[in-house]
Amino acid sequence: MSRADPPPRPGPLLRLNPAQPGAAGMKVIATGLLVLMAAVFLLTRALEPRHPWLGFVKAFAEAAMVGGLADWFAVTALFRHPLGLPIPHTAIIPRNKDRIADTLAQFLRDNFLVAPVVARRMRGMDIAGAAGRFLQAPTDGGARIRQGASRLIGDVFEALDDERLGGIVKQAISTRLKQAEVAPVMGAALASAINEDRHVPMLEAGIRALARTLDANESLIRELVRKRASWFLRLAGLDEKLADSILDGLRKVTLEMSTDPAHPVRVRMQQALADLANDLQTDAATRARVEGWKEELLANTSVALWLDTLWQKGRSAIIAAARNPDAVMAGRLGDVLRSMGTTLERDPRIRGAVNQFVRRAVAGMAASYGGSIVSLVSDTIRGWDARTITARLEQAVGRDLQYIRINGTLVGGLVGLILHLIDTL
Repeated sequence: MSRADPPPRPGPLLRLNPAQPGAAGMKVIATGLLVLMAAVFLLTRALEPRHPWLGFVKAFAEAAMVGGLADWFAVTALFRHPLGLPIPHTAIIPRNKDRIADTLAQFLRDNFLVAPVVARRMRGMDIAGAAGRFLQAPTDGGARIRQGASRLIGDVFEALDDERLGGIVKQAISTRLKQAEVAPVMGAALASAINEDRHVPMLEAGIRALARTLDANESLIRELVRKRASWFLRLAGLDEKLADSILDGLRKVTLEMSTDPAHPVRVRMQQALADLANDLQTDAATRARVEGWKEELLANTSVALWLDTLWQKGRSAIIAAARNPDAVMAGRLGDVLRSMGTTLERDPRIRGAVNQFVRRAVAGMAASYGGSIVSLVSDTIRGWDARTITARLEQAVGRDLQYIRINGTLVGGLVGLILHLIDTL
């Protein structure tokens, strides 16, 4: 072998985790041991007259049969009637299924879902610090957690019934809009804009729109003047001059309004906006009229289509963000989250406040919803039929129960052997 070649790796000397039989296999072993003891007893009973020393073996086998049968009866009586016979105090678990459910639920409530117990167990947990470290600099493990959580969120949103979930979301938004009174909010926003002169660009945009409308409808205005002018004015050709004068006057007014903040028409427009802001907040008739418009708007099919488009875009954005969490963490949101993580980890006052809030929140949930959780456990077990609960408990502890049978067989045999030895001496 070359010096550069690595030495051969030794094979395993001991198998640390050998395959162990399950509950069914252990049941076969326990029953087989009982049958073996019966066969040994019959054989030694036949050969004992010629070989007296076999009496010790017979005593061991005889007592082992008794112990094995007794433990078989005890184990079987937990789950069903032995040999199908309605012996009293057998099939204990199926008969007491409801009482077991209540006892288990009470145990959970008294030992796990009590607010002081939850708070005491969480007192040593630094949830804020862990969250801060995770947000600040996710390690490989944190990245895996983030990737797993992102995949889970994406899978959940894709798996949920889009039509049903979208209907719930849209119904919730529509209900909130119907319940919210929008007139006072609009009035307060308009009043705030007027007080801070943020309404001026809107007012000037309205004046410019009025000027553009005037230019776009010049022919219509001339036609109206011509139709309403008398035959004498039309005959003298004065209707065109009248239309020119009206158009020039309107253009002059719009130009003066756009350049002079103190123009009377502009001042009246500003006063009308201020009155509207006040009426939206204080006048019952105006508020009722706005609410009526809101109801009509929400009943419009176009609004329903808009809400559907809004939901689809939001759902697609959530799924896209969940599928690519690194891109989300790399943007401005990622900077904000990292800053939050730094603050959580380095500021003991904030970290203590967050940990205290989490403890109180979890303890409050235990106090508020502990009864519901306990009822869920109790009702679930009560809803199982006797065969289901028997099968599940046997699957959980059946292997250890078969060990009880094996131990009973061996211990019974040893006791029988000791008694026979004492009797012989």
